[in-house]
Amino acid sequence: MGTIKKRFDLSVTEAEKTFSKTFELDKHIVYIKGILLTSDKDDLLYYRGSQKIEVDKQEVFPENYESKLLQSGINVSPNQRYYDLGNMPAGAGSIKLEYKDTQDSRAAFTPYRVSLYMDCITA
Repeated sequence: MGTIKKRFDLSVTEAEKTFSKTFELDKHIVYIKGILLTSDKDDLLYYRGSQKIEVDKQEVFPENYESKLLQSGINVSPNQRYYDLGNMPAGAGSIKLEYKDTQDSRAAFTPYRVSLYMDCITA
């Protein structure tokens, strides 16, 4: 068994819309240890973002789960940045991200990228 980090990107191109995308993990991934959200514009992700995340059609984070709860600051050790999922089975390896941008006066909209990182265990 080994570990691998996977990254999946979602483009947020319009304000106050929901964007959905399904990603596929490599077939040799058996568990997901952790999850992390980042962005090329962290302030927009922090103030404007929420999402729902499913692994193999199983809800891991419910709709409207705030993105700031899945972000990590640079003052956190790289080995502690991921939200711990406790070796969740990857199943068929389908990851669904439904990301919602919501108006917030602290961060004016401009198109941005949301990146979903997964810390995975391989067979």
